[in-house]
Amino acid sequence: MSAQSLSLTLTSPEDTASRARDLAAQLLPGDVILLTGDVGAGKTHFARALIRALLPQPEDIPSPTFTLVQTYEGRDGAIWHADLYRLTSTYEIEELGLAEAFQDAICVVEWPDRLGPLAPKNALTVTLSPGADDEMRHLSAEWTAPSWDEKLAIWRQA
Repeated sequence: MSAQSLSLTLTSPEDTASRARDLAAQLLPGDVILLTGDVGAGKTHFARALIRALLPQPEDIPSPTFTLVQTYEGRDGAIWHADLYRLTSTYEIEELGLAEAFQDAICVVEWPDRLGPLAPKNALTVTLSPGADDEMRHLSAEWTAPSWDEKLAIWRQA
């Protein structure tokens, strides 16, 4: 499988949230989003908007920085939001049950570099980086699994 990629310029926090909601509408259990970027790049903002779009009722979406994982019951099953920033070994990831969640939940993982060899090969990697001003962000997406081609068509059309 060859790698595919897509780049977008996001003009505001609302534009970032809108792209996350668009993606959420395409997700199914077993889909994994790996969010990369420096501190303050907008990973948690993106994750919150995506997760809210998947929930049957609105609820607060706290950052899982200290709890490591937050789980939610979405319309189509479980949603896992992980922030792996504080982890130091893949053993800790196995203890969290994240590897199993990759099979049957929608998973959003911040700081996925901590996954090492446990990173799913069929995941979508979304990288956020600062733009020309404080409101703007650059989003780049990379994937190899063909299922993402159709799911990301919504970003190509906008």
